[in-house]
Amino acid sequence: MNSRTIPLASHISIVYVGDNEPRRAHISPHDMASRESAFVEITPEVLLKAYACGIFPMAESAEDPSLYWIEPDLRGIIPLDRFHVSSRLARTVRSDHFKVTINRDFDGVIDGCAEPQDGRPRTWINERIRALYRKLHDRRHCHSVEVFLGDDLVGGLYGVALGRAFFGESMFHRVRDASKVALVHLVARLRAGGFVLLDTQFVTDHLKSFGAIEVPRRQYHKLLESALTGEGDFAAIDKIGATGATALAPLVTNYRIGG
Repeated sequence: MNSRTIPLASHISIVYVGDNEPRRAHISPHDMASRESAFVEITPEVLLKAYACGIFPMAESAEDPSLYWIEPDLRGIIPLDRFHVSSRLARTVRSDHFKVTINRDFDGVIDGCAEPQDGRPRTWINERIRALYRKLHDRRHCHSVEVFLGDDLVGGLYGVALGRAFFGESMFHRVRDASKVALVHLVARLRAGGFVLLDTQFVTDHLKSFGAIEVPRRQYHKLLESALTGEGDFAAIDKIGATGATALAPLVTNYRIGG
């Protein structure tokens, strides 16, 4: 792994991590001095400024209170005009088998995202992450999408909205398709609200099935700069009703359902 540390202001460091791995392993003794900055308080204002600069915080584990700034060499995004939904998933979304809500149970979504998942036995969501994003949620810069089956929260996701960019942080599911349904509803909401950038941080095989791609850092910063002009409306779709059919309508128009 290639990683290096550069200063951000006088007391915060950014860790640039290569090979698409969001961890601070194999740091040299010289770089370990930056561990002191990992315990400095991060305010919501600093966090929003960090997102605007193209960086985001992560922890080593839920037990580790330290946070590190991350900026991958290759950034994951889902082009909103190329979002792909399989025919089977489209039928599930259209059926409204699940009830989808917005910002109804933010803490429940954080709890779900912190649970072990297939392929993710450990979580990076520590108490500082919880508290920090809760403050952003209170300021209406962080949103959750909840998926219910009956009265049970079975999936969801959360992320940060800034300008016309949405930065996806984490997602989870407890039953099949629940997180996928959350993502479909998120994309519909972003498209309706005039958003132009959906940042996934990294790309997984799961996200590739929806059209996620990797872009070099320089290209990402150009996309981010453009997305930070203007304001997206996260609630715009509520004016017409955020049903499964509503969520799928723009995807059908753009012939992105199939397979």
